[in-house]
Amino acid sequence: MRFRPLLLVILVLSLQAMGCAKKNLVVLIPDPDGSVGRITVSNKAGRVEIDTPYQATRLADKDTVPGTPFAMEKKEVTSTFSHALRIQPTPPVHFILYFETGSENLVPESRELLPTILDAVKERKSVSISVIGHADTAGNREYNLGLSRRRAQAITRILLEKGIDQDRIDTTSHGEENLLIKTEDNVVEPKNRRVEVIVR
Repeated sequence: MRFRPLLLVILVLSLQAMGCAKKNLVVLIPDPDGSVGRITVSNKAGRVEIDTPYQATRLADKDTVPGTPFAMEKKEVTSTFSHALRIQPTPPVHFILYFETGSENLVPESRELLPTILDAVKERKSVSISVIGHADTAGNREYNLGLSRRRAQAITRILLEKGIDQDRIDTTSHGEENLLIKTEDNVVEPKNRRVEVIVR
């Protein structure tokens, strides 16, 4: 289930701030990439589930079942919750860097992506950057875990050399777990030789 609690809490509080504390409104809106999750709105009287964008439900009080979901126009949602929508957190940006076989060396196309990552960190004034190393299944698990760790550390070093503080970077590695392209053991797969960088 995908649930964005921060945004939904803000929407409820914004209605209370407008003098509507006795009737709260909860609306499901799409993620920035257009995908839609699902929410469950419940109290001790009952619950409703919403999985359609811009559907909403009203809650009169804790002893009344949440109202039957109904559709809202996007324009109405934007107008009603303009303040909450303006202050919601900027979604994270994901980058994938690929590596040469059995190496911590980036392929040329990924090397060219480094300035874009640095620009994203600067523009967002990012305080949280995840660097996650991966490997394909060629070789044994222990070797691949070490290789993925070295790849992640190589990218972290680049970020540090560019002036990003160590305490803003979280460096981890998964070895051959969490493959981007599922393969059998001992398969060379370029898309699995990667480091994911998430800038928040």
